[in-house]
Amino acid sequence: MGEQVQPSLVQEGSLWQQGIHSVAGVDEVGRGSLAGPVVAAAVILPVEMDPAELEGVKDSKQLRPQQRTRLAEQIRQVALAVGIGSASAAEIDQLNIRQATVLAMQRALAEVGEVEHILLDGLPLAELGSQQTALVKGDQISLSIAAASIVAKVWRDTLMQDWDRQYPGYGWRTNVGYGTRAHRRALQELGLTPQHRRSFVHLADPKAN
Repeated sequence: MGEQVQPSLVQEGSLWQQGIHSVAGVDEVGRGSLAGPVVAAAVILPVEMDPAELEGVKDSKQLRPQQRTRLAEQIRQVALAVGIGSASAAEIDQLNIRQATVLAMQRALAEVGEVEHILLDGLPLAELGSQQTALVKGDQISLSIAAASIVAKVWRDTLMQDWDRQYPGYGWRTNVGYGTRAHRRALQELGLTPQHRRSFVHLADPKAN
């Protein structure tokens, strides 16, 4: 596999040159998980910052856990603002995953204060307003979005690993709620916990632990 292109500040720089200074990169994690929340992060980087300050920041899926943890702390030190928002398994079941993802993003954006423009990973979301630029594979293009992907991933993984102690047997320390074979087998043997998404696992008369 060839070397992945590093995200840059080209998108942010274009907005900064237009006098738009409060630019938030937004990304989510956990959309396809069987358990736990969907989590979004919003990251606002300083205008005209040196991208070398966040060297190594890229799509969180391309990083090892230790790298993500180190970079998440580095991002928090460099960024002007970092916000985390989540929507619970119950909210996902009530709203559907798309609307829950929007809700998580809205909650993350509310934490960073005034935002003039959003750089969004994926497709446009009308609920986030008109001042947005949606980028397919945005976490591979925009440094702000890549930073958000790392912060969201580290926050959610830490939560799921903490919950692994509360709900043992499902392997959340390693699968962080995704539908691995071991996780699905545990669902059949142990039933659902309150953190499982009932609309995702489709179990009749589940046993909540």
